[in-house]
Amino acid sequence: MTCDHLVCANCNGRVSEGRCAVCRANRARLQEQQGPFAALTPTTLLALLVALLAMAFIAHQVLA
Repeated sequence: MTCDHLVCANCNGRVSEGRCAVCRANRARLQEQQGPFAALTPTTLLALLVALLAMAFIAHQVLA
């Protein structure tokens, strides 16, 4: 999850803007939790899956 669309209950602003201490703390907490695949969007994951399936299909055709 990213903080781009989260709204702070304390200042009623976007968490990504970091207007208050609560926003900044939550933004820092979310950034710490991100793993190596956190930046991948569902569209990117779908494209990678399609590419993997295409490579598997081509490999199957070549080896058969």
